[in-house]
Amino acid sequence: MTPPSPTRTASIMLSWHSLELVSCTPLQTLWAGYGQICAVTARARTPEAAAHLAQLCGVAPSPATEGATYPLILKLISPPPGSSSDEGHLRKMLSYEVEQRFYATVAPALGTGVAVAGCVASTYERDVPELRGLIATLLVDLRGRYPVAGGKRSALSGVQVSAAVRWLAGMHARSWGLVPVGAGREELVRPPLEEVRRVTPGTGVWLNGGYTYLATRRREYAALAAETGSEWSCALCGVVEGFGMSVAEMVAVVLAPCGRAVESYIHGDVKSENLFTNETGDQVAFFDFQYVGLGLGVCDLAKLFTCSVPLRMLVGEEDVEEVLGMGDGERALLEEYRARLLEGKGSEMYDWDTFKRHWETALVDWCRFQASWGFWGNTEWLEARVRSILRDQGWRDWLYREVGSRNGAFCAQ
Repeated sequence: MTPPSPTRTASIMLSWHSLELVSCTPLQTLWAGYGQICAVTARARTPEAAAHLAQLCGVAPSPATEGATYPLILKLISPPPGSSSDEGHLRKMLSYEVEQRFYATVAPALGTGVAVAGCVASTYERDVPELRGLIATLLVDLRGRYPVAGGKRSALSGVQVSAAVRWLAGMHARSWGLVPVGAGREELVRPPLEEVRRVTPGTGVWLNGGYTYLATRRREYAALAAETGSEWSCALCGVVEGFGMSVAEMVAVVLAPCGRAVESYIHGDVKSENLFTNETGDQVAFFDFQYVGLGLGVCDLAKLFTCSVPLRMLVGEEDVEEVLGMGDGERALLEEYRARLLEGKGSEMYDWDTFKRHWETALVDWCRFQASWGFWGNTEWLEARVRSILRDQGWRDWLYREVGSRNGAFCAQ
């Protein structure tokens, strides 16, 4: 059966909330032909619908509220055939379901202090025979309030970087009181090949946020381990005596969610291509929440710093040395993030030493993924920082203690 067109899909979903379609224009196709993004213009058929949509869009309704139009975005997933044993296909499909749940259950709880597109309608909220097999979400078009696209990596200005760091800190801090604990975590989504075997599938976001963590990248890790002449194979994949694990595997254990007070919801795919800013650049809104889940906020920062922060903001105008400690620029951004994260909470909740160790560990983990997948972004900086971290006996001793303390703990490895 041929799936309904984006225009038909949008019309059906808008009708659920006393809205009607004015236009539906394709903007782009999704990766690997999994669907498309369309710009939608919707008209309110009742004053109540207009008021609700105006609130979601963050604008004041005009006096003639009935008949007002609003810009929306349709994210429509109509996947190509895929095998249930294909991890990549499973990851994508689960990620689109996770994104819908985020907009339905998590985003509203974050409050107005964290800019996220409002969800107008989604196939998550009701079962309609004509739309079965589709994953469709109608969102407020962020470009009205945030008209500047983040653009390609390293294209952000200093003001935009600072705004992105503050947004992440706000999301992480706000979600500290929202993450499920104990038995509530049973509802969260496991790694794809594990999730597909569960009798009762997960109904929340990812148990472990992000798409690069080791449990889902064993094939790439095995390939890296087999490259015996590779610097990063030797540094990250060799078994550490007395532990029966490599440094990369120990890092994965430490970063895995296990109920620490400083764990939060993380975005999971932080990069400049997934954000918009206002015209002055001092406010930002992220989108693309396919890999949102539990984790340490520094994991979001590791990707942002490597892939989207201009190198000069991390190391100044100096050449990147082969082994590099924390520079002034890097420290300033981390301190800005931590100050916003702990605003109103007190620094003892997340002391600098623990925060710094988590940050260093996140960099090592991100380097492991890039070494197994392909480096991009501030490659020289990342590799130089990780060489420095791996040579720090203080960090290694801390890592070994942390791994030892995980014995018997619940972790999302």
